[in-house]
Amino acid sequence: MRTTVSEAALPGVRVIDYEAFEDDRGFFYESHSQRTFAQQGIDLHFVQDNHSRSRRGVVRGLHYQAPASEQWRLVRCTVGEIFDVVVDIEVTSPTFGQWIGVTLSAENRRQLLIPPSFAHGFAVTADVAEVQYKCTQFHDSVAERALRYDDPLLAIDWPVDAPVTSAKDAGAPTLRDYLDNPDFGPVWSGRTEPAEAVRS
Repeated sequence: MRTTVSEAALPGVRVIDYEAFEDDRGFFYESHSQRTFAQQGIDLHFVQDNHSRSRRGVVRGLHYQAPASEQWRLVRCTVGEIFDVVVDIEVTSPTFGQWIGVTLSAENRRQLLIPPSFAHGFAVTADVAEVQYKCTQFHDSVAERALRYDDPLLAIDWPVDAPVTSAKDAGAPTLRDYLDNPDFGPVWSGRTEPAEAVRS
């Protein structure tokens, strides 16, 4: 079964597609293989899996963890469908402040590999969605960070009419606020390549 890793429009972000074996019983595929990743030049060690369930119209994010608890995240949707968004927040990046959105669903089995210097969020576009993601660092409440999902400067085109979000996410800092004290500024030693992130 083939795994295809493609570069996304933002540096270091990878879109991963999986070929499945299907018959009258259902399907089977390897949802993650360390060996396959290594063959693609991706050298990451995941230490925690997270799982969320949300209803239609929910927007979660935009979340990330600050150094030295920064995380690579490997995100997939195993029930329903989401519009998954990443925002480049490395201030020295030529794509700083830019975002991309990718549809992840139980049907397409697509995954998104997200570098540490990207804020991440998603909108639920099905009646219900379950999202699972692997992380290269444990959850650290002190390092928890967020950006406003509806920041006009980001102008993310969320495909939901009336977003449902938490009070915490609704009150998150804007990108302008972030620039006052950026977590991924010029002194940050990590880069967007997985091998570099592991060595740092």
